[in-house]
Amino acid sequence: MRAIVQRTSRAEVRIGERTAGQIGRGFVVLVGVAQDDHEGDADYLADRVAGLRVFADAAGKMNLAIGAAGGDLLIVSQFTLYADVSQRRPSFSAAAPPAEARRLYDYFVSRARTSGGRVATGEFGATMELELVNDGPVTIILDSRRR
Repeated sequence: MRAIVQRTSRAEVRIGERTAGQIGRGFVVLVGVAQDDHEGDADYLADRVAGLRVFADAAGKMNLAIGAAGGDLLIVSQFTLYADVSQRRPSFSAAAPPAEARRLYDYFVSRARTSGGRVATGEFGATMELELVNDGPVTIILDSRRR
């Protein structure tokens, strides 16, 4: 599993005219699921996201995890994180089939909800518009295969 984690001051995901999820300060987490991923990969990423100490403490140092900073999560599925761009037209054959990807995405979301804080989501498989203000900017790439 892969995740792109962006520290944000605000973010919103829309499907057409409807807002599917919205947060203030926190993380936008784009999640991609590979063909051979399993619950252990989701557990690893959920723990890493919860433990990333990239929020400022009282001294202004990046030292606080999202829970201590009182941040929210906006989690959005994104199969394109597994794009093979060795050719000009990307191939997505490394991404998990939709049913399995949905299962592991939902599992990841449920794990994220157990760590406290508000969790908003996009809609799996939908065409979405994601608007965010990257705070810092801080962007972290996580991959369960590269521990």
